[in-house]
Amino acid sequence: MVESVRRAVLAGDVQATGAALADAVGSSGRLLGSEGTLSALDRVRAELKGLGPLEHLLAQESTTDILVNGPSDVWVDGAAGLQRVGSVFAGDSEVRALAVRLVAAGGRRLDDGNPAVDVRLDGLRIHAVLPPISTTGTLLSIRIRRPLQFSLPELVDRGTVAPMMAEALTLMMRRRLNFLISGATGTGKTTLLSTLLGLAGPRERVVLVEDAAELDPAHPHTVGLQSRHGNLEGAGVLDLTELVRQALRMRPDRLVVGECRGAEVRELLAAMNTGHDGGGGTVHANSADAVPARLAALAALAGLSPEALALQAASALDVVVHVVRDVRGRRVESIGLLELGPGSGLLVRPVLVDTGGQCRRASGWDDFALRVGRSGDGP
Repeated sequence: MVESVRRAVLAGDVQATGAALADAVGSSGRLLGSEGTLSALDRVRAELKGLGPLEHLLAQESTTDILVNGPSDVWVDGAAGLQRVGSVFAGDSEVRALAVRLVAAGGRRLDDGNPAVDVRLDGLRIHAVLPPISTTGTLLSIRIRRPLQFSLPELVDRGTVAPMMAEALTLMMRRRLNFLISGATGTGKTTLLSTLLGLAGPRERVVLVEDAAELDPAHPHTVGLQSRHGNLEGAGVLDLTELVRQALRMRPDRLVVGECRGAEVRELLAAMNTGHDGGGGTVHANSADAVPARLAALAALAGLSPEALALQAASALDVVVHVVRDVRGRRVESIGLLELGPGSGLLVRPVLVDTGGQCRRASGWDDFALRVGRSGDGP
């Protein structure tokens, strides 16, 4: 019944209004009763305007990602971790129809000539891939932006940040050190960055540059810039590199790049090296020690040699905060100083390390304490 109503709307026989949909459901010939009719209406609306058969997963507040590997292979990520929810779609044609509709709603086209597309749509970041690029049928990856704000004490209570690290991070923000938050996908980099930006002084102007707007700091003076994909003809692109340049004209007290993953790292480092302190961002890396190599790879996209990157990064960046997700949940694993090492390369010297629930000082503690204006015995 739901499918027949959906086809009627797409064919133009039924308008996609509440009254018209209700009439179509009521005239379907099924004896549904009032409750059944309301349930069917919800399903039809979801098919036409929402996430279709996935809408009920979106309604769960803890859901952060919905991953469709096939009609009967759907996963969700949330508070309980990655879990399989089983069969949701009747077949791959239903998955493809949903993917095409969502991408079209985002102003782009998904078809055999353009089989891999990502769009932003009402707080969702949607990526779709069609066969034969996908070997298992139509794929959908949906990232859900949840407007949640956590204070640093709340992250301490949740076990995300050890108390000693929380005080060190507070001092880092107060002294306006430049920092990067590193970690793998889904470790909570964006959440932690939003929390730290909430510690910025209320009279400071924070300018955010993001590929997709996800940062939501509890701060009174925040403005954001979001990149833009090209239209169907490929025109109108605004990438992060250009947005960083634009942000520098907006009198930022703190310049923040939500995720450094390309040539924009050159512009960010240049800004930090010309007096824009207190800035930050995130970067994908599986360990704090892997951050120098990751930065070198990004800098290569901007035409910077490893030597030039090392010199710029060592003078621009102060702190690397690494987050992980393991059996203990999402947590800050280490705080370190980014420095020049032997052979003019970069290294991250640990300051504080969380090992099995115990936070200990490491070799970089005294230098960090000096930078934030504390004695070696604190915090």
